[in-house]
Amino acid sequence: MGDFSRPDGARHPHHPRSYEITAPGEAGEVRAVRELGRRLAAAAGDDLFGCSCGDDDGTRHATPESNRLLDPLSPDGIPARHRARWAAAAPLGLREYAAALAAGAEDPAPPRGVPLSVAFGWLGAVRPQPRDAAWLLAERAPLRLLAGAATVELAWAVRESDRAGLEGAVRFFAGEEFTTRHPKRRRVPDTARDLLLRHARSHRPGDLAVLERRLLRAPEDRIRRS
Repeated sequence: MGDFSRPDGARHPHHPRSYEITAPGEAGEVRAVRELGRRLAAAAGDDLFGCSCGDDDGTRHATPESNRLLDPLSPDGIPARHRARWAAAAPLGLREYAAALAAGAEDPAPPRGVPLSVAFGWLGAVRPQPRDAAWLLAERAPLRLLAGAATVELAWAVRESDRAGLEGAVRFFAGEEFTTRHPKRRRVPDTARDLLLRHARSHRPGDLAVLERRLLRAPEDRIRRS
């Protein structure tokens, strides 16, 4: 699906420029409003013979029905459903935070007391619809929780992570939120470094070279568990 423009210019802060609708029921709804728009346009006298617009997202011949269905700010629309589904699948301690983002909060207060390993797992979790209207939130929300954490705490969280957590950890440590840190803040103890490199070597080889360059060594005894 393409981007959606409202006459008033309002936008959902976490709606992506493009996304996919793969559920058969939702795809059928889009086809129905698209066809309705074309019928109404033809009834109004528009020449739709050989129409080349494609109208893939149902908005070229917009109707109140298509706007309700596809507007990211519509509470009954498909984008809102996708965001609600993503928020409901968030880890227990993060659901309120996820729901606030899904509702349109730009930067809600992060939850307290949630281990960073949970945020790693949230980032690395496999989503059934990875390119739906919530895909930008699925990337952005965990990264916001991780970006401000000290490297020593992130390294400890790597040691506490399961496979999904290691997947998210590799994505984080290979991304700009970590690689742009000052070199002194990229010193990762050997145990965490080895876990990250091993997972990348087996599951994310495209990130391996970045990790090897950016994960600087640090003495293991720098970590102290409070």
